[in-house]
Amino acid sequence: MLKLTVFLPVAFLFVQTVVGQKEKAMNYKKFDRRLLHFGFLLGGNSAGFTMDPKLNNFANYDLKSISENPQPGGQIGIITSLRLGSPVFRLRFIPTLSFQERAINYQYSPKKPTLQDPTPSTKDVFDEQRISSTNLDFPLMLQFRTLRYNNFAAYVLGGAQYTLDLQSQEKKNQSFNDPFVKIKRDDLQGQVGGGVEFFMPYFKLGLEIKFSHSWMNALVQDNTKVSLPIQSLQNRIWWFSITFEG
Repeated sequence: MLKLTVFLPVAFLFVQTVVGQKEKAMNYKKFDRRLLHFGFLLGGNSAGFTMDPKLNNFANYDLKSISENPQPGGQIGIITSLRLGSPVFRLRFIPTLSFQERAINYQYSPKKPTLQDPTPSTKDVFDEQRISSTNLDFPLMLQFRTLRYNNFAAYVLGGAQYTLDLQSQEKKNQSFNDPFVKIKRDDLQGQVGGGVEFFMPYFKLGLEIKFSHSWMNALVQDNTKVSLPIQSLQNRIWWFSITFEG
């Protein structure tokens, strides 16, 4: 939510600045007359989880705390944009190759004495699980855009996407001596966002921010010490993109 509260005032200032400008010659006048447009996007993302830990983790697993830590990634995609009657309504399909990484941090109580190591420990034990993904994303979005003012327009969009994780270890054999967190290969996510567009002489440049959140539990519960404390994991991603359409 912090990213969104920062983005909205910046977008508002963009609009205020542009509206305050004098009328200028319009670039790329034929853009809104065409039915189909194609382009590409480049950008970065911040991927994490919405995590639901189980109750009584301390009593059951000596786990003091568990938290997720979003990590940076990137994406590249191909844009297909279809005008729906009016220039302000468009249907956008953007197959995307994205690279994501997420981290889960565990803090356990000090190790208890054992026959092999009878010396008590006073230090907490920390563990970090990193989950990397190489995804094929297929978002289908409905875009509502303002009428262009000079060479500027703003828009909001919403929709859903199917995600296929090419790097998923869902079917990989687990190592119970050194376990890792498994997440499912397939995911469905809702997506909302917005952006601003600048019409250049021969193409349209856009700056876009989106938020995706899974509708499904992505965790593969395989009864290891890293998965047992977790009830559910849902993918959560912020996307920041530069778009080019011609």
